[in-house]
Amino acid sequence: MVREGSSHRNRQARVRSMLPELHLDGIVFFNLHTIRYLSGFSGSDGVLLLLPDRVILLVDGRYKTQAASQADGVEIRLFEDKVTGLLEALPDGGQRNFGFDASALSVDLYLSLKKSSGHRNLSPLGEEVQRLRAVKEDGEVDLMRKAAAISSDSVMALFPLIVPGVSERELAAELEYLLRKNGSDGPSFPIIAASGENSALPHAAPGPRRIQNGDAVIIDCGSIFEGYCSDETVTVFVGPMDSEKKEAYTVVREALLEALDAVRPGVSCREVDGRARQRIERAGWGPFFSHGTGHGVGLDVHEAPRLSSRSDEVLEEGMVVTVEPGVYFPGKWGIRIEEMVMVQRDGIEILSRVPKEVKIL
Repeated sequence: MVREGSSHRNRQARVRSMLPELHLDGIVFFNLHTIRYLSGFSGSDGVLLLLPDRVILLVDGRYKTQAASQADGVEIRLFEDKVTGLLEALPDGGQRNFGFDASALSVDLYLSLKKSSGHRNLSPLGEEVQRLRAVKEDGEVDLMRKAAAISSDSVMALFPLIVPGVSERELAAELEYLLRKNGSDGPSFPIIAASGENSALPHAAPGPRRIQNGDAVIIDCGSIFEGYCSDETVTVFVGPMDSEKKEAYTVVREALLEALDAVRPGVSCREVDGRARQRIERAGWGPFFSHGTGHGVGLDVHEAPRLSSRSDEVLEEGMVVTVEPGVYFPGKWGIRIEEMVMVQRDGIEILSRVPKEVKIL
């Protein structure tokens, strides 16, 4: 079994191996999940500077003890002002070129750094660091299995409460309670509980609408376990289910299964998206599938890779991704079904656990 400190050092070594190709003397990380990935530090503020010969974690005084206990083998420095602290930590000799994870840095902080950086060059990095966490280690997948189990068990425990008269907001609150009761650190994103016409909104916020007989109800949630996320969507039906909903559910489930069958190492993310999209288009509902087919999951609930028609990424063994086709008919109802899976050498392991056959409550 690989020790956690060893994992962090191995990850740091991978980043160092990127420096010559990127013509950089170091990389500054502001994304807190990437900082945790590289050092073990899980605080809510900090900066990590990775250099060829050392790693420096910069935190303010609130995190002095936490950083010392979590970030083994990392040099810890305290700052009162983040910009000043970082600039003091950057080497001031022949090392002049430093990258940073651009998506995690505010414009205000970037302008402050640029104004004070002197002769140092600060280069924004995008895909180079976004893909850093895409392939998961065995220990990461173990944590995600646990997160998925907590979420799935909680959703199945919610089913008896999805009855006429209960509100979406009540369902979401009860589900968050179940997640925490079952061992989660909390939901990995705001829970979606959408019924009736609200289920036609892919990212509907739970509101006061009360469940009615004949409703389609979409439950989309995930849990966090020791920092790692899960993500799963189910659509259930309350009371009578008409033929149109039955046909749509069959089509979406077939789109899910066809896309899952395509998930293999070496397959493009665009191809997986296409498999799901083509099945829905054959039913004549292409315009009603309004989002990408999936995304990577890890320390963030949305991370590389993206399964969409615009993606140039290719699946690799060890990636964990969602597959979540759906159809949404404005003003009427919608259906989405989602599995979270790990890409294996010869197929997939489905981590989410709620059965995806049609369910009428």
